[in-house]
Amino acid sequence: MDTMCGRFAVTTDPALLAEKIKAIDETAAAKTDGPNYNVAPTTSVATVVKRHTEPDDESTRRIRLMRWGLVPPWAKAGDDGSPDTKSGPLLINARSDKVTSSPAFRSSAKAKRCLVPMDGWYEWKGQKGAKTPYYMHTRDGEPLFMAGLWSTWRPKGADKDVKPLLSCTIITTDAVGPLADIHDRMPLTISAPDWDRWLDPDAPVDEGLLRGHGDLDRIEVREVSRLVNSVRNNGPELIEPVTPQAEQGTLL
Repeated sequence: MDTMCGRFAVTTDPALLAEKIKAIDETAAAKTDGPNYNVAPTTSVATVVKRHTEPDDESTRRIRLMRWGLVPPWAKAGDDGSPDTKSGPLLINARSDKVTSSPAFRSSAKAKRCLVPMDGWYEWKGQKGAKTPYYMHTRDGEPLFMAGLWSTWRPKGADKDVKPLLSCTIITTDAVGPLADIHDRMPLTISAPDWDRWLDPDAPVDEGLLRGHGDLDRIEVREVSRLVNSVRNNGPELIEPVTPQAEQGTLL
C-alpha cells in the first residue's frame, strides 16, 4: 500500500480559526476559496506556525497559507520561475520515522514545524479500480490538527526581498485500531495541549510526539460517495455517509 494522505476536507475560515486558537491571521491579504471538501496536492492550505516578530520576543501562533507539497530549498526553478517539481516525487507526506534523517525534511524538522488543520481526510480501501472511499473525521465536528513541516523557497539568486514560496507536508504514521482496516498509514494528529510544544521554533523536535497518536480517540470512520474520487467534485455531499441502495425485489 502507498503511504499517502492525499486528500482532505477543511471548512473553517482562517480568520475564525485564528480567533479560536488565539493566533495571528496572516492570510488576510490572500484570497481564500472558502470551504474545500476535496483538498488536493498543490492547493494552498491554512497552516499554524509559531514564529518570532523580533529575535528576542516570545514566539506567537500565526495562520499562514502554504502550498501543500513541500518544496525543498535546493529545488531548481522552472522556465516560469516556479519550482520544478517534475523531477522528483511531490512531497505531500513525510514518514514520522524519517523526518529527522531524510535530507528533504530534517532541516524543517529542526525549526519549521507546523500544524495542518482539517475537518477530516479520505482514504480508499479495496483493489485498484474498485476502491471504496472512507472519510475519517471527528465525532464532535471540531477540526483535527495534523503534524506538518514547512519550508521557504526562492529561485536561486533571487533578491532577499522576493517573497518566498511557503510550502508544507503532512506527517504520517502507522495506522492503528479501526483505521488500520482502511489503510496502513494515517496523518499524525497533535492534541491541543501539545500544540505549542510541537510548534516551538526554539526547541528540538519532540520525538515522543512523533511516536504518538494525539487525538485518535476523537476519530470516527464512515464510507462516503465515490464522487470524491474526482478532484473536480467539491461540496458537502462528498462527506455525507453513503446510504445503502434499496434492495431490489426478486422475480418469482
